[in-house]
Amino acid sequence: MKIEVWSDFVCPFCYIGKRRLEEALAEFPHKDQVEVVYKSFELDQNAPLNSGKTIDEALASKYGMTIEQAKEANAGIGKQAKSAGLTFRFDKMKPTNTFDAHRLAKFAKTHGKEEAITENLLYAYFTDNKDLGEQHTLADLAEASGLERQKALEVLGDKTAYAAEVRNDEGIAQQYGISGVPYFVINQKYAISGAQRAETFAGALLKVWEEENPELTLQDLSEDSGNDAFCADGSCAVPPNKE
Repeated sequence: MKIEVWSDFVCPFCYIGKRRLEEALAEFPHKDQVEVVYKSFELDQNAPLNSGKTIDEALASKYGMTIEQAKEANAGIGKQAKSAGLTFRFDKMKPTNTFDAHRLAKFAKTHGKEEAITENLLYAYFTDNKDLGEQHTLADLAEASGLERQKALEVLGDKTAYAAEVRNDEGIAQQYGISGVPYFVINQKYAISGAQRAETFAGALLKVWEEENPELTLQDLSEDSGNDAFCADGSCAVPPNKE
């Protein structure tokens, strides 16, 4: 089973959804046969590297609400994060452009470090309040994920490196009609949108597995269903004499 996850590193529900999916997978009996692949999605491709705004100010400006309303909205998201075992520190978050972070993630994937860099980028933004628009910060996270720091800096310094891979993911998202994240696609056939409950993910995993791995059943064409002429459990039954 393959699960493709479209998400952004500054999307709070993407981190919450990731944790809830992981919770469901931990209890899934076929988890060893599930591959999770992360896909790039930028919530705002035109976002500046440094807007000079707090996360509350950015939210208020984007949705036309007051700062107090933005704080209340973020506090509600923070409670959901806590229920998923996460700590969000909205007061010091640094809104930024995530294109370089996505390029770095694609570089990490080529070295088998996609899961590590994805987790580290999300944690860095929401919990440690790191600036994901700063290349040396990204290089530090690459090194913490098991990658060569200098090589990561070289990738980040070349704006064309892994850019096509990021744009390809975003192009596929458009084809699927994905307008918000997180968005989960299972076996390119089933979809789950949003940070659903772990129970919802668990039910979806089981449903997809059962539909794509049906139990083998045979239609019995034996003429005499009461015939005992067979062997089982180390012994053979003696059929009745019908003469």
